[in-house]
Amino acid sequence: MKIAIVGPAFPYKGGGAHHTTELAHRLAAAGHDVVIESWRAQYPSFLYPGQQTISEPEGEPFPGTRHRLDWRRPDGWWRTGRNLRSRDLTVLAVLSPVQVPSYLGILAGLGRRAPVVALCHNVLPHERKPYDVPLMRRLLRRVHGVLVHSEAQAELARGLTARPVRVAEMPAHLPGAPGPAAAARAEGVRRRLLFFGIVRPYKGLDVLLRALAKGPDDVALTVAGEFWGGLEDTEKLIAELGLESRVELRPGYVPAADVPGLFADADALVLPYRTATASQNVWMAHEYGVPVIATDVGGFAGQVRDGEDGLICAPGDVASLAAALDRFYAPGEPERLRSGVRPADHGPLWDAYVAALTAPNARGGAAR
Repeated sequence: MKIAIVGPAFPYKGGGAHHTTELAHRLAAAGHDVVIESWRAQYPSFLYPGQQTISEPEGEPFPGTRHRLDWRRPDGWWRTGRNLRSRDLTVLAVLSPVQVPSYLGILAGLGRRAPVVALCHNVLPHERKPYDVPLMRRLLRRVHGVLVHSEAQAELARGLTARPVRVAEMPAHLPGAPGPAAAARAEGVRRRLLFFGIVRPYKGLDVLLRALAKGPDDVALTVAGEFWGGLEDTEKLIAELGLESRVELRPGYVPAADVPGLFADADALVLPYRTATASQNVWMAHEYGVPVIATDVGGFAGQVRDGEDGLICAPGDVASLAAALDRFYAPGEPERLRSGVRPADHGPLWDAYVAALTAPNARGGAAR
């Protein structure tokens, strides 16, 4: 098949760009003719306040990547769609409703019969705006099929469109392989936990900080990632809880080269999310031999084997998370749980993912 993926790719950073690139590599390896239509300017800065691009690629860029899309040039959206009419399938990587206007422009250029699948990382944002539902409803009613990463997301999508909705577990799209620090990780207990990734309210860092104050009093925490709304509220909470000596803040985007050291210094990765869809962070921790303490949201309970390679607790519940921290640091438990960690074999997951995306009935009929 001749397939086009429309989505972020290097020099854009983060999970969306990694996924787009890895998907293109996997589709090409399966024998498809693949191009990526990416962006030279994806969002205005007020819609994405963090760092948008990086100077060095993380992982192998896909050679068939074009950067012709610009949020300031709607005429270019239509031209891109027009140029993709000869493709057997166009995949729109949907990370946020703010992409919808540009995707509608591409769809206008594609015409009604060119097969299009919306690959939704999130059908709706965790923190919603009034315009999110009408924008996503309009997009999902215009495509021929929808691919999501969980049954909960499928239900959301089916509430917005009558088009076919398929579910496929999101496989790993990790930038690069674990470095030498991963091997050194096997020795000793650090009495340190890790919170990793963009800090947003739905990810529950405030719950973790309160649980840390109630849990073992000699355990430290590293928080590494971009703070979506600034540091002030987090710094204030740390001071109120008396955790200044136990919490290290490392604000800003974490380059791939720095990731091994963060995991080497941690006994466990903590994912205290209030809500979730799919996350790469469990897979990443397991690649570095690190157990995970996560809440029972999204797909975490399917990725973390409670009591075997990590612990599961209730979302938004300080007492439940504090109890999990106590349980984790019981004598011998960090070592036992770490011994149970096994990196996943993502080859079969990717094979199933590619099959779900390219199956004829995933693309439905002509959009109306």
